[in-house]
Amino acid sequence: MLTIYGDSISGNCHKVRFVADRLGIPYRWIEISVLKAETRTADFLAMNPAGQVPTVRLADGRFLSQSNAIMLHLAEGSALVPADAYQRALMNQWLFWEQYSHETVIAVRRFHKHYLGKSDDEMDPALLEKGARVLGVMDGHLAARDYFTGGALSLADIALVAYTRLAHEGGFRLADYPHVAAWVARVEKYLGIAATR
Repeated sequence: MLTIYGDSISGNCHKVRFVADRLGIPYRWIEISVLKAETRTADFLAMNPAGQVPTVRLADGRFLSQSNAIMLHLAEGSALVPADAYQRALMNQWLFWEQYSHETVIAVRRFHKHYLGKSDDEMDPALLEKGARVLGVMDGHLAARDYFTGGALSLADIALVAYTRLAHEGGFRLADYPHVAAWVARVEKYLGIAATR
């Protein structure tokens, strides 16, 4: 059976859970607290020397880390990965963008504000501006479509919804991005997860 080592406060960990749940893949969840430095123990570092969650142990005992790599592995051959090569490449484009441009702003500001309790004055002011740009890119893209690529829910949507649905915890107003807000509600319903707002 798949074992997921994850922190319930992490959107990156929820991505893996969302995929496993959607595809009916049975798993055991082991809670690993980042705030308690449980990713820095010798036992955890033996599984993932980078000391990051999520990390999974596959049924055959091998380990895999990085949320998007795990999602791709779990979803291979499923409807969550477009069959068309170009649409699949577009999905990957959004997966890379999510980790490089989205997560580094939306998730970081959320963590500092919601979990570390920092005031706006204590945070990098550029994060708010960058986050607004990121959400604006998403809003523009979703103005003409229901999902990010291929006309159906894919891993791109799951990757992007994980932190976007929690953006308000970082001080972002999804109401300012109506196409994003509608998409979040659509993806939450499709995945069968409780709405966050």
